[in-house]
Amino acid sequence: MRRAGLGDGAPAGNYGYTNSGYSVYEEENERLTESLRTKVSAIKSLSIEIGTEVKNQNKMLSDMDNDFDSAGGLLGATMGRLRTLSRGSQTKLLCYMMLFALFVFFVVYWIIKLR
Repeated sequence: MRRAGLGDGAPAGNYGYTNSGYSVYEEENERLTESLRTKVSAIKSLSIEIGTEVKNQNKMLSDMDNDFDSAGGLLGATMGRLRTLSRGSQTKLLCYMMLFALFVFFVVYWIIKLR
């Protein structure tokens, strides 16, 4: 790289500051600049990965929201059927409960008898 007033014979790494203390500072600046460039690129890649992860998490949350909505609809329909059943005749419901209890009693009796 050629700079004005430095001449053509200057080494490329220190920009013509060979006789003064500036070459040390210039080398340190180059080293720090390269270190900063490395850190910035690492932060950039990390922020890109974070953005990708956030997009994936938002998609998953959206899918979960849809699943919960459909489960809520199914539960609401079930509760509606239960209300319809409870509004029906109480004798029919009582008869079903008695038959179920009788069935459970006979199953338990049969299991105890087989031992």
